[in-house]
Amino acid sequence: MGETYVREHEGRSATSPSPIVDEAAPEARRENRVMNRIRSMRAPRRPRLWFEILLIAVSYWLYSLVRNAVPEQKAEALRNADWIWSAEKTMGLAFEETVNHAVNSVTWLVISMNYYYATLHFVVTIGVLVWLFRRHPGRYAATRLVLFATTAVALLGYYLYPLAPPRLMRGGNFIDTVLLHQTWGSMASGNFKNVSNQYAAMPSMHIGWSLWCGLTIFTLASAPWAKILGLLYPTVTLVVIVATANHFWLDAAGGMACLAFGYAVSRLWYGSLPHHLPKQIPSDGRRNRLTGIRRKLRPRPLAASRVRAAEADAAARRP
Repeated sequence: MGETYVREHEGRSATSPSPIVDEAAPEARRENRVMNRIRSMRAPRRPRLWFEILLIAVSYWLYSLVRNAVPEQKAEALRNADWIWSAEKTMGLAFEETVNHAVNSVTWLVISMNYYYATLHFVVTIGVLVWLFRRHPGRYAATRLVLFATTAVALLGYYLYPLAPPRLMRGGNFIDTVLLHQTWGSMASGNFKNVSNQYAAMPSMHIGWSLWCGLTIFTLASAPWAKILGLLYPTVTLVVIVATANHFWLDAAGGMACLAFGYAVSRLWYGSLPHHLPKQIPSDGRRNRLTGIRRKLRPRPLAASRVRAAEADAAARRP
């Protein structure tokens, strides 16, 4: 009789619903849906031209709006410029004034640098984005994210650390080359100075963007000459921003730090640096087939009823 009671008791226990399994199954399904959604967002997608043009246009408009909305804290910006100049002198690396005067003595060279500063910053950056869109669509989104994150953190720098460029320093011998030679271009000199924040020099996005372009070309281009040009572009840009007295070299260091942050954000989101991602994106049909194969191969969790049946069967087999 005792043996019969035990068996009946075990049978009732085995067939009774498992509240833990019943409650956990929907929760597990919700978590799976969330994880699948995140994986889908992180997966490289084929970029759409109209969306990219709209995104870049809106993003640059917002960047300009926020940058120019930062209060022009002239007194603090000038104090910070004095501190930067003093720090560079202490390090023995205050060479900006010498380069500025040397380049200004060669008229054709300084005028060329004025136009370089005003135009290539945008032209080359847009050109690299177009090249990525056409030739490296699988890496486009991750590389674009680097640029966007770099620019976003630069806005924080403009707000927290207003800095006057060398050409606006008090008592300095720096030459504003755009103003002197009346060349078109800089949004911080001449006719454009009233529509641009004069004290947003740290960090230098001329360096941040040019180094982004250079590294992108160097890591993705196949032709050796293109790789060389990729490395030369940010190097020449550094000379130009110093020679035209628009930045200290420490502003360039700030731009490099922002770019490093941008790469870290992209690496964290996509799980890899942009140049390690696949060059091309598979077509939708191929992607769907691959997704179906992965789903078939992926182990599926047992349904709650099957779990209860398995528990009942195991209980019935016990001695």
